[in-house]
Amino acid sequence: MKRSPRPYAALLGLVLLAATSASESAAGDGPGPLGVTVVARATSGAARVGALFDADDADDAAGAGGFAGAHFCTASVVHSPHRDLLVTAAHCLAGQGALVFVPGYRDGKAPYGVWSVRRDFLPDGWGEGRDEDSDVAFAVAGEVGGRRVEDVVGAGRFVTRTDVGATDVTVTGYPDSRETPLTCTNRPRRLSRTQQRIDCPDFSGGTSGSPWVNGYGEVVGVLGGHEEGGATDDVSYSVVLGAEAAALYREASSDPRGGQERRWTV
Repeated sequence: MKRSPRPYAALLGLVLLAATSASESAAGDGPGPLGVTVVARATSGAARVGALFDADDADDAAGAGGFAGAHFCTASVVHSPHRDLLVTAAHCLAGQGALVFVPGYRDGKAPYGVWSVRRDFLPDGWGEGRDEDSDVAFAVAGEVGGRRVEDVVGAGRFVTRTDVGATDVTVTGYPDSRETPLTCTNRPRRLSRTQQRIDCPDFSGGTSGSPWVNGYGEVVGVLGGHEEGGATDDVSYSVVLGAEAAALYREASSDPRGGQERRWTV
């Protein structure tokens, strides 16, 4: 399971990533050396990806001087008419209380602000039986200073019904044992008709919800699905985004008052 088992980071056993500065530069922007995981550079694309925090834990961490150690999942901004939509894994949102999203989170800091998660949209397949083929969800972010999150960091396009493995994808996410995001580019493969997999090392707990972005800036996968993202750090999964994901996106992007309300504001 690639979600952190609790909202605090497991600070033991940090992975030392052996990568040259050249490979880091390439993979940080994607595409880069295939199957190499490095620390993501602070680019405009990486700013659209952020860490999810329990709101109370975020408050406690911020009061101690930073957010370090409190994140538990990953989410990213996707384009919508209301410019306030996030995508993540359903198992990251199900059963959770008040949450906040910190795009571009790095080293305990929130360079683009802290955004409350106001509403969430989970597919029926997940709500009815935690179906691994339904492990995708959307959330509506509140405003900060009268601005919406997409206007601040931009957004990827959420695209369904793409051919698995047609292009390389770049996966970017936040392991709960690190305070910087990791990124890896590789070509996904089919696990089954409804699931896809990618070989990228060191994507451990906390990376659930990480977007799979192709070279056109399109989100074509979300880390989750089979085994809630994978039982090992080196292989990750995503639902093959199809009709259910497309319908959920239409619902979430067209009606910001729908879904499940979360009562918390920044």
